[in-house]
Amino acid sequence: MSPEVFTAPLQRPAHVGLDWLEPAQTRYTSEDDAIWNDLFARQMEILPGRACSAMLHGLEKLDLGKGGVPDFGKMSEELDRLTGWSVVPVPMLIPDHVFFWHLANRRFPAGNFIRTRETFDYIQEPDVFHDVFGHVPLLTDPTFADYMQEYGRAGWKAMRYNRLKALGALYWYTVEFGLIMEHDELRIFGAGILSGPTEAIFALEAESPNRIMLNVDRVMRTDYVIDDLQPTYFVIESFDDLYRKTVERDFDRLYRDLGPSFTYANSAVIDVDNVVHKGSQEYFLRGGRGSKARPI
Repeated sequence: MSPEVFTAPLQRPAHVGLDWLEPAQTRYTSEDDAIWNDLFARQMEILPGRACSAMLHGLEKLDLGKGGVPDFGKMSEELDRLTGWSVVPVPMLIPDHVFFWHLANRRFPAGNFIRTRETFDYIQEPDVFHDVFGHVPLLTDPTFADYMQEYGRAGWKAMRYNRLKALGALYWYTVEFGLIMEHDELRIFGAGILSGPTEAIFALEAESPNRIMLNVDRVMRTDYVIDDLQPTYFVIESFDDLYRKTVERDFDRLYRDLGPSFTYANSAVIDVDNVVHKGSQEYFLRGGRGSKARPI
């Protein structure tokens, strides 16, 4: 990035270069592999009938259920054959401009560590289970794989306009917490939902959250929740539709019109929304995770 563009001042570990890539994937212990297996088994009790077909097919294509943390090299060989992508190890959350650069070159940066038994149910920083189980299977779908590359390319433009918050909202409500309509039924494609048991049920079946058809301009003006279940989920018609709505959008014009902060609250329903389900917001009105409210 040029010097006048702000980039987050994250402290780069001494053992990684400017690309933030680890020299090699971690050699996981037998306990690490057992944690992966237990996480995998828990999610597979929940996701059939809830996850989108592309995610479930991707799990099979990459054989992610064979046991233990997957080998990035072998996984990347199969991904490259299918869609030209690879998975690369990074030590932690990496700066936005580096993340965008990897995506634009069809590399998905995955955390080079796995959660502990103590953080089994919730971990703030994405680990190898979230990144590989949640994100990577969809990279076997050609259209979604292209969308991710275009998102990486779009990131540099957002940085030049100082509109990373807006582009981050698009990523949050699609790649991390998106729903898709399949055969007139809602299914999950967002990695943040796919990799956690509570939200996989809450996102589809709870009365509390809104479910609204995706409008790119609206989503990029909408705040989001980082450390709790989402008050609102956005729904796409298909990956082709998502690709068209984003790649064909004039983001230069959009960024010039956007304000520096979000316009809509994360629980809002506005007059332009195509609403699938208007939520009661009861979970959030009761205080959410911090109050130990029941996800309903």
